[in-house]
Amino acid sequence: MTGLQHMPTRPTSTRRTATPDPAGSGYRSAQYAKAFSDVGRPCHLPRSGGWLIERAIAGTGFTDAMGLYPLFGCTDWSALADDLEAARDGWISATLVADPLGDPDEAVLKRSFDLVVPYKTHFIAEMTGPPETFVSKSHRQNARRALHKVTVEICDDPLRLIDDWVALYAMLVRKHGVSGLRAFSRDSFSSQLAAPGLVMFRAVMDGETVGLDLWYVDGDVAQGHLAAFNEQGYASSAAYGTKWTMLNHFFAQGISRVNFGGLAGAPGTDSSGLAHFKKGWSNTTRPAYLCGRIFDEAAYRQLARKRADTHYFPAYRAGEFPA
Repeated sequence: MTGLQHMPTRPTSTRRTATPDPAGSGYRSAQYAKAFSDVGRPCHLPRSGGWLIERAIAGTGFTDAMGLYPLFGCTDWSALADDLEAARDGWISATLVADPLGDPDEAVLKRSFDLVVPYKTHFIAEMTGPPETFVSKSHRQNARRALHKVTVEICDDPLRLIDDWVALYAMLVRKHGVSGLRAFSRDSFSSQLAAPGLVMFRAVMDGETVGLDLWYVDGDVAQGHLAAFNEQGYASSAAYGTKWTMLNHFFAQGISRVNFGGLAGAPGTDSSGLAHFKKGWSNTTRPAYLCGRIFDEAAYRQLARKRADTHYFPAYRAGEFPA
């Protein structure tokens, strides 16, 4: 691809509409849940169709549950309360960030959880028309320049490029000081790349991979998962090329909404550079809700007694994971 004029688009009337995989795709899939086996035990919620990870609480005999990172998705939000009620005798608490593209109703979430608060604002592209109708002029120009320097291709076998991906992500970890839950192992990445719905966009320069951009498709929505580039990729602005290619590809495939995610750091943080980048590709926003439930009040108070001044949930894990 060497310029914007070469990107494929179709009239809206001819786009096919994808339907969600009932077995689970992307963040709803068993294979993606397996990627967190080094954190805890994947637990399927049979009524709602979602997944949680059961974790040991260090230094205690207790366990709690967390949603898959970065978003919890399920098939039937109205059944989530029943799933959690069935688990109340096993966990101290459960925490998750609800997928904003899953269209969870706030009232339904409040029937399932004690805590439901807006967490991060996600930048969304509503694909009501081809990308040139909503992508900012500056982003289109940057994409055009990038695509004169790099070629972007869709990988038919993402696992084949796991060595490239692990190397690129290691650069990202060093560059941004990534730690904790997001410092994924190679085994975790093997599961992530094998999960149904994964689409990998590869930026290539002189035959070498300079960047990889990972997305999960579930029905007619696409979730931005992870992206990493090397120095050549940054210098050539390859991310503009992969994002432009991605939007046009998904538009042609009938994807209706694309989630560019929120901003790193604390909620409300205006990371101006990243905000500008994500805003330029999107045309609306949606809140992602942080949801928490306490199953054992006495045990929770005991564990959290030294963290009374924190707003983190669960309080006893404050500081354990970066925002």
